[in-house]
Amino acid sequence: MNARLPLLLTLTALLAACGQSPTTSAPELGAATESAPVTVAGQYVAGEVIVQLRGGLSAQSLSALSSLGVQSLETLATVNGAALLRAQITDGQSVTAKVAQLAQSALVRFAEPNWLYEHQATASDLYYTNGTLWGMAGDASTPANAYGSQAAEAWARGAVGSDSVYVGIIDEGYQFDHPDLKGNVWLNPFDPADGRDNDGNGYVDDTRGWDFANSDNTVYDGGTRGSQDSHGTHVAGTIGGTANDGGVVGVNHNVTMISGKFLGRRGGSTADAIKAVDYFTDLKTRHGLNIVATNNSWGGGGYSQALYEAIVRGAKANILFIAAAGNSGTNNDTTASYPSNYDTTAGAGYDAVIAVAAIDKAGALASFSQYGKTSVDIGAPGVAITSSVPYNKYSSYNGTSMATPHVSGAAALYASTHPGASAQSIRAAILGSAVPTASLNGKTVTGGRLNVSGF
Repeated sequence: MNARLPLLLTLTALLAACGQSPTTSAPELGAATESAPVTVAGQYVAGEVIVQLRGGLSAQSLSALSSLGVQSLETLATVNGAALLRAQITDGQSVTAKVAQLAQSALVRFAEPNWLYEHQATASDLYYTNGTLWGMAGDASTPANAYGSQAAEAWARGAVGSDSVYVGIIDEGYQFDHPDLKGNVWLNPFDPADGRDNDGNGYVDDTRGWDFANSDNTVYDGGTRGSQDSHGTHVAGTIGGTANDGGVVGVNHNVTMISGKFLGRRGGSTADAIKAVDYFTDLKTRHGLNIVATNNSWGGGGYSQALYEAIVRGAKANILFIAAAGNSGTNNDTTASYPSNYDTTAGAGYDAVIAVAAIDKAGALASFSQYGKTSVDIGAPGVAITSSVPYNKYSSYNGTSMATPHVSGAAALYASTHPGASAQSIRAAILGSAVPTASLNGKTVTGGRLNVSGF
């Protein structure tokens, strides 16, 4: 992928659709790759900005910025001794005016809005309990579908995944005790539930992951805050629904999934997305968890230097960032869509992002799916996808949100059969095995659809 530049983006609703963060360190990234325009027409958190201080300056340096009308709310990360801050505007200026003002300060590396993200996956048939999982089928499987992910053929060869491979789900939370998910859910061995932050990452009793949207360890709110977390639960079922239990099955029969919930009732913010990305990077770098990818079925807002650099930190830890292309039916080459348009090549030395379009069971590019010959990598099943939803039920959803976990599942499946594979080699294997598909020719980098039959 070679055209993911920080361009002006008018927010579109994407059907792709935090406590203190762990301190992170990385080689100095230098100046922002490009300043995002401050006139972006999008949605962001009112009265807030994200500010990256210059190297060597701490959060306390914001006291020197008080005359500019901002107050620190939290430190999102610390990179080379410089704080990345979520800050409140205190002088009544607009977000765009404040971003422009802060960008002129000698203390500030960059400033940007705290963008809002969302998913908009829609149900076509509620409570599916016997739908056809065409997205898992292959040419020679029973039932067969040439346009499925070919996962069934991989299973027939004995490739069913491994519990030693981890995938982070940055999304809503998911029902971790769902009959189809409970066998593949992470239980944190580093921080048992005792009211203390045993692993020192800033999150007390993050036994199943963390809820950055609500700043607590309750990653599933379907039974406590009304009917929530359907989208995250659906994504989890496609990645790792267990087999032979009467429900659905994911690309992996065996995998370990960790929740990085940042989407709540009103969507999610850049600040919370950054904390979620860094959470998984910290788990891998400090504890050695074999986290091969994060699934990111969400989007919106404009270019964020802060989020880009968090993704780079993950890429340097060999974590793929697999993202939905979006559901506006537009060309991402000409109108960038984030986070799928980020390219980590300059920061990490290779591109760790895989952008995913949606196809239907006849192999056609979905009418809603965004595309891009140089910015969207591959197509995957994303229409009439049946998976798990809260309250032990099942439903059929449409969206690039649904296509993305097929590819995240593919990354985990490949890692299970190729222990020690780098993120770069996993990405190359997924894209290199794509099956040429007429509807994707000239619409994606590979011109093809997902094929895991050789994994």
